[in-house]
Amino acid sequence: MKAWKIAAAAALTAGAAQAHYGMIIPSDPMLAQEDGRSVALQVSFSHPFELLGMPLARPAVFGVVANGEPQDLLDALQPATIMEHEGFTLDYAIAAPGTYVFHMEPQPYWEPAEDAFIIHYTKAYVSAFGEDEGWDAELGLKTEIVPMAKPFAQWAGNVFQGVVKLDGEPVPHAEVEVEFYNEDGAAVAPDELMITQTVKADANGVFTYAAPHAGWWGFAALNTADYTIAHEGEDKAVELGAVIWVRFEDWARR
Repeated sequence: MKAWKIAAAAALTAGAAQAHYGMIIPSDPMLAQEDGRSVALQVSFSHPFELLGMPLARPAVFGVVANGEPQDLLDALQPATIMEHEGFTLDYAIAAPGTYVFHMEPQPYWEPAEDAFIIHYTKAYVSAFGEDEGWDAELGLKTEIVPMAKPFAQWAGNVFQGVVKLDGEPVPHAEVEVEFYNEDGAAVAPDELMITQTVKADANGVFTYAAPHAGWWGFAALNTADYTIAHEGEDKAVELGAVIWVRFEDWARR
């Protein structure tokens, strides 16, 4: 298959600020019996389209919810270099069929360009051995995107919908940033405005997006926290991101 390109040439401005994403990328979002009984995770904080990493300190929380049962995985994270910056990896053994929801609450990240702290509550899903129950469960995070379509088993071009929630309540007209994880660097944007797509949720907090190409797509709903964090003697705003990663697959042909 030919490498996908949005256009033939890039027009990126040096130093232009693009969207940040907490990232949890599983090696396989749909684990079959013949694939083995473990999944490898890459955990980072990055600009996924441009493949620009940022340092990720050991998260405050990292865990998985499988078949409704939570498990703390924080101590299992292994330091790694991802996109030339500090990140983590984890090989997780899959014990039984089910939907596994991996989630992270990072330490607050100070972003001078925004004069604010960033905390991205991030989720990614793995369906194991043909079981897909529980993909729509709400984890009860401070902020999260609750999927209205499976966050796996999606064809490229399918519509994905989710509900943006903050403190358990839908966020009317929330702004959602959408970005492609340009793993092989083959995708090229004709203009920097194409790198991060932006959609708005409706009055019920529901947003809709159709992914134009196969691969991992990140959805980040951003809101301002009702608290501040001190930095160099001043109280600074906190950006709360609800991030979900969804894998879209190519249409296979014989």
